[in-house]
Amino acid sequence: MAVKPIKRTNRIARPSSTHGLSIVVPLFNEAAGLAALHERIAQVARALKAKYDLPAEIVYVDDGSRDDTNNIARALPADPLDVQVVTLSRNFGKEAALLAGLDHARLGAVLFMDGDGQHPPSLVDTLVSRWLNDGYDVVYTAKANRENEPWLRRVGVHAFYSLINWGARQPIPEDAGDFRLLSPRAAAALRQLPERNRFFKGLATWIGFRQMRVDYDPAPRAHGRTSWNVWTLIGLSIEGLTSFSVAPLRFASLLGVLMATTALLFGAWIAMQTVLYGKDVPGYPSLAIGLMVLGGVQLMMIGVLGEYIGKLLAEAKGRPVYFVAEHTVKNAVGSAVKTTPARAAE
Repeated sequence: MAVKPIKRTNRIARPSSTHGLSIVVPLFNEAAGLAALHERIAQVARALKAKYDLPAEIVYVDDGSRDDTNNIARALPADPLDVQVVTLSRNFGKEAALLAGLDHARLGAVLFMDGDGQHPPSLVDTLVSRWLNDGYDVVYTAKANRENEPWLRRVGVHAFYSLINWGARQPIPEDAGDFRLLSPRAAAALRQLPERNRFFKGLATWIGFRQMRVDYDPAPRAHGRTSWNVWTLIGLSIEGLTSFSVAPLRFASLLGVLMATTALLFGAWIAMQTVLYGKDVPGYPSLAIGLMVLGGVQLMMIGVLGEYIGKLLAEAKGRPVYFVAEHTVKNAVGSAVKTTPARAAE
């Protein structure tokens, strides 16, 4: 199947309807619990229709699943909400899947939630209420506490947010997740951002508008095991830092100043020991340690610069963020339209 790229521009990609809610759910190997999750979301959609007369659709983005996720998603009933299944050509990562869902959302407001069931669908009504009744444009959720997590992970999370928010004009709320609702104008603003190296939490905060936090306790994972481990979390942290913040470069500059100051003080101490007290300072150990420390720091800083240069190279190449292998649309009336569009998003 041939694929043709769709150009991303700075123009607002207007949805077909400014009224309604598109629920975007990225999927990766979620076959075991997808049917149960869909039924829970369908119940929420019925409640939203009865309470607010708010039409809804759900956009499943299959991010290269290796199990039967795609077939199960395409077989889900479109009752009472329309169902879209966007099948990516391979695993592009969660950030690309979120962008694919945003691009294919046809209604005004967009709500993002995970497909593993840990984001409770019962909380959707609260998010919608904050948008419709209280006038907030971005309603994001955050973990109420991290007491059940290892202390090392808690320290790492705090350090990450401290670093990425260092000097930021619009700090990212700590513990905020991807489970959030964007009003029509907030979703339109997010569509205008053209970068390919995306950090969704940061971008959704950066656009501004009226934002509100809602705390919640994540539900236990109903099936399987998470694909996130310490290394993937570290990789995501590096991706977020270098895609959204210059804090690592500032840290490198301050570290250079600190090392230069330490070297000057050490040199002054050696001179004082030699001139005033006539003591000979051993040269080889201090020289070897100094060279090893300096060499290690320089290599680390070269790595930081390399991350940013790699991001610039990716932006300059202009490769699409994702490719769509198949797109299925099933309307609530029961008719299904299957297409295999030659589409990609840059």
